[in-house]
Amino acid sequence: MEKIIDENKQGNTLVLDQKTTNHRKLYIESYGCQMNFSDSEIVASILAKEGFNTTQELEEADLVLVNTCSIRDKAEQTVRKRLEKFNRVKRKVNPQMKVGVLGCMAERLKSKFLEEEKIVDMVVGPDAYKDLPNLVQEIDEGRNAVNVILSKEETYGDIAPVRLNSNGVTALVSITRGCDNMCTFCVVPYTRGRERSRDPQSIIKEVNELWEQGFKEITLLGQNVDSYLWYGGGLKKDFDKASEMQKATAVTFTTLLSLVAEAQPKMRIRFSTSNPQDMTEDVLHVMAKYDNICNHIHLPVQSGSNRILKEMNRLHTREEYFALIDKVREIMPDCGISQDLIAGFPTETEEDHKDTLSLMEYVKYDFGYMFSYSERPGTPAARKMEDDVPEEVKKRRLQEIVDLQREHSHYRTQKQVGQIVEVLIEKSSKKSDEQWSGRSPHNTVVVFRKENYKIGEFVNVKITDCTSATLIGEPVGYSKNQLPISGQA
Repeated sequence: MEKIIDENKQGNTLVLDQKTTNHRKLYIESYGCQMNFSDSEIVASILAKEGFNTTQELEEADLVLVNTCSIRDKAEQTVRKRLEKFNRVKRKVNPQMKVGVLGCMAERLKSKFLEEEKIVDMVVGPDAYKDLPNLVQEIDEGRNAVNVILSKEETYGDIAPVRLNSNGVTALVSITRGCDNMCTFCVVPYTRGRERSRDPQSIIKEVNELWEQGFKEITLLGQNVDSYLWYGGGLKKDFDKASEMQKATAVTFTTLLSLVAEAQPKMRIRFSTSNPQDMTEDVLHVMAKYDNICNHIHLPVQSGSNRILKEMNRLHTREEYFALIDKVREIMPDCGISQDLIAGFPTETEEDHKDTLSLMEYVKYDFGYMFSYSERPGTPAARKMEDDVPEEVKKRRLQEIVDLQREHSHYRTQKQVGQIVEVLIEKSSKKSDEQWSGRSPHNTVVVFRKENYKIGEFVNVKITDCTSATLIGEPVGYSKNQLPISGQA
């Protein structure tokens, strides 16, 4: 499947291999965005202290947790089908098994989940994971347990995540939680609460620990990383009430990005996700300054129509987005750019759709994540707008967007044929055990012959061929960033 389909959107079973005296078994599945996968690592860390080891075997689990996504109806239906599977296993194989639902779907439906899905014993929102020990005790004693209270402070900055199902090379580091942007189509502000940032010192500490453990790349993670703002704690919206000292010493995303890059100059740094209205030019200059910050920006636009952008409550125009793209190209000419796009938002006309296609032609994204509009209960769009674009029209417009993105992706990969790119080896190629697979700084997948190279090494690869999603090449030696595997510094 091509890169235009986000692999992280699929469900994934996370595994913890601990040598401890823990005797209870925990099985976790995660769906949706990278934040959910990061949260599952926090959950595993909390429950490890309560006597749980995780397992790959569903049938032997004492506790089954599914970390859910509510961004589209399809994601929720996938979770419900998994719950049906869990119910069959509980009836036929393991009657003592307990089932919990975590994440955004839990927050959206709250105790209603217990009524709709009789198998569910526990419902836990994204800000309530520290209460898991109490909630597990509740269900152990035969009572259903619910905690979906949103927090104004919680960032889990004091919890060291357990790196689950890890390749030992790349890791996620959460820097913010929640979102204040209130896009009319999005449930995130309602399921993850208001935006708050994590103490930068705890972020740097986690990054340093990951390097010491052998990790070579991290992704700074948040719903909107560019609006990161640390002034001693509290919500971003309350910054105006901060003291003059707090304001003078506040840490912005630009400062944080510099601190992380300088803390581990041999470690690759990525970040996701950015919002066009919040990305500032100084971030681009920091990216250009530090060699270890990857030259890739995920910059969701959602639509190319000014009218639809206004209906979505996106606080940027088409023209402002173009100006930002031009600035990126000026400061970092070879920067990779990816997108999110929604086809068939309420009231979208053919003219609006053509505006989206023309915006794509202007930018020529490296890759993207594209979906047809899915009405989410409780959002402003669902409350105030009729979902009036017929499904067949949505599907046709989405296909046109996907086809154009595939064309642009191939254009971008073809431009790299003949070039030498640095690749961080992550795993064996899916198509051949004789090839390694890794990513370039542009976030493009690269495959090449294994020879004597190892996972976790930085290798220079000369690109000889490509598809629209993958670069194919031959290794030409170690990158200047490569350190001996035993020589962490």
